[in-house]
Amino acid sequence: MTHTLTRSLNILSICFLLGGAIFGCSQYSSRPAAVNFHNVSSHYNAYFIAEQDMQEAEFTMRASYKEDYNQLIPILLPIDSILALPVKPQLLDAIKKASIVAEKHQNSKWVDNSYVILGKSRLYLGQWADGLEALRYVYANGKDESDKNQALIVLMRAYISRKDFSNALGVAEYLSQQPLTKDATKDFYLTKAYLHQQNGEYLTSVAILEETFPLLSKSIETARLHFASAQMYDRLGQYALANKHYKSVTKNQPDYDLGFYSSMNSLQNQVIIDPKTDISSVGFDRMLRDRKNNDLRDRIYFTMGLLAEHKKQLPEAVGYLQKSASLASGTNNVQKAYTYLQLARIHYDAMEKYELAKAYYDSALIILPKDAAEYRIVSDRKMALDNFVAQQTIVKMEDSLQILAKMNPKALDDKIDAVIEQQEKQRLEEEKKRKEIITNAMNQANMNGSIPSLANSNDRRWELYDPAMINQGKIEFRRIWGSRVLEDDWRRSSKQNKALAATNALDTVSVGGAAPVEMAMTRENPIWQAKHEALKKNIPLTDSSFASSQKRKEDALYNLGKIYRFDLKESDRAIAAFNRVLGEYPQTQYREEIFYLMYLTLAEDDKNRDVWKGKLLSEFPNSTYARLINKSASDGSAGDRNNPVKAYESAYKLYADGNYTKALEDIEGDLPAYKGSMLEDKFALLRVFLVGKVRGREAYLQAINEFVRLYPNSQYLPRLKEMQELREISVGKR
Repeated sequence: MTHTLTRSLNILSICFLLGGAIFGCSQYSSRPAAVNFHNVSSHYNAYFIAEQDMQEAEFTMRASYKEDYNQLIPILLPIDSILALPVKPQLLDAIKKASIVAEKHQNSKWVDNSYVILGKSRLYLGQWADGLEALRYVYANGKDESDKNQALIVLMRAYISRKDFSNALGVAEYLSQQPLTKDATKDFYLTKAYLHQQNGEYLTSVAILEETFPLLSKSIETARLHFASAQMYDRLGQYALANKHYKSVTKNQPDYDLGFYSSMNSLQNQVIIDPKTDISSVGFDRMLRDRKNNDLRDRIYFTMGLLAEHKKQLPEAVGYLQKSASLASGTNNVQKAYTYLQLARIHYDAMEKYELAKAYYDSALIILPKDAAEYRIVSDRKMALDNFVAQQTIVKMEDSLQILAKMNPKALDDKIDAVIEQQEKQRLEEEKKRKEIITNAMNQANMNGSIPSLANSNDRRWELYDPAMINQGKIEFRRIWGSRVLEDDWRRSSKQNKALAATNALDTVSVGGAAPVEMAMTRENPIWQAKHEALKKNIPLTDSSFASSQKRKEDALYNLGKIYRFDLKESDRAIAAFNRVLGEYPQTQYREEIFYLMYLTLAEDDKNRDVWKGKLLSEFPNSTYARLINKSASDGSAGDRNNPVKAYESAYKLYADGNYTKALEDIEGDLPAYKGSMLEDKFALLRVFLVGKVRGREAYLQAINEFVRLYPNSQYLPRLKEMQELREISVGKR
């Protein structure tokens, strides 16, 4: 019993001593033993695991990041929550472990480091507020200057990712005054170079990188930085310096793609530096023959196309680019999108083939990623070209029809017959090729035994599964019925159509005695005559139809000028289009607006600008545009307003409060600055209401008519027309 009592006392003593030790090692104690205990415990437990999680997550994100070598590659990996999705478990675990240090080891020297990991993890996950707060906490409460500087570098990078360049520059100026360790200096230089690169200040960015390279060891990351430097030198036009860095890429262990693009860009610069260099002999042919580049041949041809365009060899440029597009694989759709964009730009800018340019923009927009930097620009350009091509087609068609209308009747008939004859030749060629294809396909199928002959087999395939039978059916249909428009009820005998009458005439001929498909139609054929009359019907031969054609052309020319001015941002072509309207239609209904638009479009130092202003003020002194010019001239701040939404809300509030005069002054001051913007018709509609409140009935009706004429496609037009009808009814009752 005594032995048992002694043992119990020993256990109690041990527990008492352990409890005292633990109490003495409190996280709030500053005693050396307590501090050392928490330093060791936090460093080799929670912080160690958090740091390993962070390194693993960053390595995985870097490996999965897809470089776009068509664009300027970023110096640092972007902070992107989408990119961090695959490593979310590691980041959450890093947050959990780093939080343990902050909660249970307050007197440890690893608290600041843990907060940095906490902040970075939350930034990667898209939790910006919490991430920034953690980093700012280190700066405000950190005990170690190196840790505070590290937190500020990460904070600076976060500002850059959010395009908050002002705050990022403020942090950079502070850090430039601090003593930094070698590693911190390297991180700071890279982050500052990244800041200037993202802000478009390439000269400053490459200057900082030049100071950074001596601090870097040989690695793929160093190779990537040399490539980024070379790209920026390219944009600065310093091709020799760019090539120096492209060569440095190969000396720093690049991966295959990085080395490939570096070599190709270097060859591209050689051609630019020496214009006499032949594109095909500089080294691209060797790259094309290398089997390792089979999946990159589209990019080689793309570069050759860029160089051919640079040398003004447009047909060769188009040929190279079309080869690039044809070789692009399904996994490299981004490259194909850039190829289409380049083809669209060449056809629009250099070759002025707008329909083809529109088609290439359409193709590019289908496969271009929506998060690409060019997506919004391409989308806007595509929409503008859709409208542009439609208006230009109207102008060309009406021009052609009016030329035909001025011909004498005999020459006109001969011209129409020549068109039909050309169509007939094309039809015969297509029928011949189609028959050869079908015959070859059937012969090949019979030889291979893959498709049994229908004449010798009882196993008839359903026609919609057999392409050969489909083509035979099409030929048989055309032989009996002729070429037909796809429409409902095409066989109805009640349809009053000359083409149908011609077809019915053919129906009287037995199938066995029908003319072969390959036989050309003659001018005496009823189908020929029907086509002749159908084509002639569109020509404006009467005074009224010719006037309608002129009006359509006038409207289209005016719309082309506006598209050039506001959508395509091409002032010279806009001025040419407006001048053409005034030249061909001196009394056009668009005179006052064209005067105003010419005034807006011409440069401020152009002497003709005041001429158009004078024309507007002398011929239309009471027009809306005259008021806008006078208002913008007296209120210099009108053109400086850069937030149309706030400007509209401010004017509408004045309108709602009954301050109509001041609201009208603001609207007429703002409208010139937002001409061509998405809110222009909304500003104009509010102006209509205000004119009715301030200037009376006549001015109100004039403002309504101007709105209807200037904004025929506005979503607010039905509402305005309804108000106009109500106004007329109320006036009639009086």
